[in-house]
Amino acid sequence: MIGNVGRDPEVRYFDNNAAVANFPLATSERGYTLSNGTVVPERTEWHNIVVRRDQVAFVEKWVKKGSSVYVEGKIRTRNYDDTAGIKRYVTEIHASRIEFFNFGNRSENTSTSVTTPNADFDTQQADTIPNTLPPIPNTTETPEGDLPF
Repeated sequence: MIGNVGRDPEVRYFDNNAAVANFPLATSERGYTLSNGTVVPERTEWHNIVVRRDQVAFVEKWVKKGSSVYVEGKIRTRNYDDTAGIKRYVTEIHASRIEFFNFGNRSENTSTSVTTPNADFDTQQADTIPNTLPPIPNTTETPEGDLPF
């Protein structure tokens, strides 16, 4: 996912020196106009990002509200009973890789990342890996019936 951080990350530390960071990430699909003139507006989705282990220090120090980031991870759903006894469901992205993403000049995208080598949040030291993502094509018209992605 590529999106913007909705608020400063919330970081919690535990007695066993473990830490977890959480923050909301907004992703958007561009709006477009169909050939018949129908305007499909931009759509924004909010995602709950969970960061563990070695990545927490990076997130705590560098990721702030408004940061543009690239996040890779696994979708996890959990549930709990609220105070009224109603079962609630929460869907989260458990990040295995986080990078800064520069939306500026797309031909010169640069990013800084922290990667956890395996999806089970291995305790190995996280790596900083430069990455370049391809530019996003600028499409203003979508033929009727075609999907915008």
